[in-house]
Amino acid sequence: PHVLESGKPPGGLLGHSVAIRSVLEIVERVAPTDATVLVTGETGTGKELVVRAIHEQSKRSGGPFVAVNRAALAEGLLESELFGHKKGAFTGAIAPKKGLFEIADKGTIFFDEIGSVPLETQAKLLRVMQEREFMRLGGVHTLKVDVRIIAATNVDLKSMVADGRFREDLYYRLHVIKVELPPLRDRREDIRLLAQHFLEKYGLENDRQHLELTPEALDLMEQYDWPGNVRELENVIERAVVLATGTRIGVDLIPDAVRTARPFQIPQFVMPPEGISFKEVTAAFETQLIERTLVAAGGGQK
Repeated sequence: PHVLESGKPPGGLLGHSVAIRSVLEIVERVAPTDATVLVTGETGTGKELVVRAIHEQSKRSGGPFVAVNRAALAEGLLESELFGHKKGAFTGAIAPKKGLFEIADKGTIFFDEIGSVPLETQAKLLRVMQEREFMRLGGVHTLKVDVRIIAATNVDLKSMVADGRFREDLYYRLHVIKVELPPLRDRREDIRLLAQHFLEKYGLENDRQHLELTPEALDLMEQYDWPGNVRELENVIERAVVLATGTRIGVDLIPDAVRTARPFQIPQFVMPPEGISFKEVTAAFETQLIERTLVAAGGGQK
């Protein structure tokens, strides 16, 4: 399905904000190509949704989609999972096994949390990207593979390169096309639309199709900063649907973390004295903006 023309992008990518529309436009342009894509963004922003949308709109959509979650793989077994192994390649290898690259042939392989891949494995991953071939562990023959590689991360890979924790050559191989997902707090105008989407989704799943959110509940959601992003909003709506006893979801069904959070406020600008230059005016406003935002964020600079 076409993300933009269908009018129904994946749930977490719904929205009319400039930020999310820019993401969808990049997805539309890059999907039909075979370019390597790096998707960045905080946890819960919907990175895997972007990756799946790219795969589904690509010429590889009829092929496999294989997701590699480094955190879910046992330590020391990542290379076996990626490249497969021959029988007897290591203790416990009682039978030959295909790796994820073989399984993903003619399709897309997705590396979630690419920054957690060990340096030694990064070198082998780079070789596969360059040569489109690899060897199974314990094997002597190279295997050709035709896959599109997409990676995602919630950390700053460039900083990891500077610290020697991520290969610079691999970074630039991955960084052909970058799709940066905005945090939910930077697309507040999408919160109501997303909340309604998840209300319909979980209302249908729980046979509660006639529920509605009160204006007070929606106002609270728009004022909250959502550190867990779209995923956190989805969890809040699912919880409310399950716990609702009537047809309306009010503030009593919104978690304490959302209800008691300090409301989001745009810093107010105080006009400087007359006769001050334009440069000084903008500098004064910038200073006030930074100071008040730091106060609102509890001193956190991130």
